[in-house]
Amino acid sequence: MSNTILSLSHITVRYGQMTALRDASIHVDKGEVVCIIGPNGAGKSTMLAAAAGGAPVVSGNIQFNDKAITGVAPEKIARLGISLVPEGRHVFGSLTVEENLQIAGYIQKDSGQAKQDVERVLTYFPRLRERLKFPAGRLSGGEQQMLAIGRALMTRAKLIMVDEPSLGLAPKIIDQIYQILLDIRRTEGLTLLINEQSSSRILKHADRIYVLRGGVIQLEGRAADLADGEAIREAYFGFQHSDARETQQ
Repeated sequence: MSNTILSLSHITVRYGQMTALRDASIHVDKGEVVCIIGPNGAGKSTMLAAAAGGAPVVSGNIQFNDKAITGVAPEKIARLGISLVPEGRHVFGSLTVEENLQIAGYIQKDSGQAKQDVERVLTYFPRLRERLKFPAGRLSGGEQQMLAIGRALMTRAKLIMVDEPSLGLAPKIIDQIYQILLDIRRTEGLTLLINEQSSSRILKHADRIYVLRGGVIQLEGRAADLADGEAIREAYFGFQHSDARETQQ
């Protein structure tokens, strides 16, 4: 059995006549923090949606823990151990923080385990404990992001995918959320796949980086090898001449 927990091989996704991903391949090894960066419209969210079963994959293969999941329904993929925290957080605003967490725990079908998991989440996010009886819609943006990640943890996922965790948040809050994610990774062996627009932050936190532009993977590498940022900037903005892959778009 390989060390790879998730692989997307030569994935093409189309929405009508629009190609959102073109022959894109990534992999995530167990325990890694992998970040996908790229400008708006690059296909980053589509990549995560494809892995979660929510995008129209027209070709290619997706595997999770060596099991083919291409075309599998999202709820079945969630039960296998993948949880997606979507861009914009999408909490249930009229429900309390506690109720949001409880709903996420239903996937376990074990009320005793769900209660333990609520306590586990509140240990990582003490701010949510203070807001436990508050309607989620009254939380700040940072608190809603914490709740969205907490709901993902309630599913006991092996892989958590987070789409734009820093969107609309103050730098101090972003750093706090990243630190919590890294703490969870260290204590629970969690694997993380994160979409971001900013390369400066993910260079500090990621093990490996993919740069996605125009639906095509432009660059892959270890964060330590890309630390000067020059190769990332060239791939992100396309400063160099177009390569053969881009001429096919």
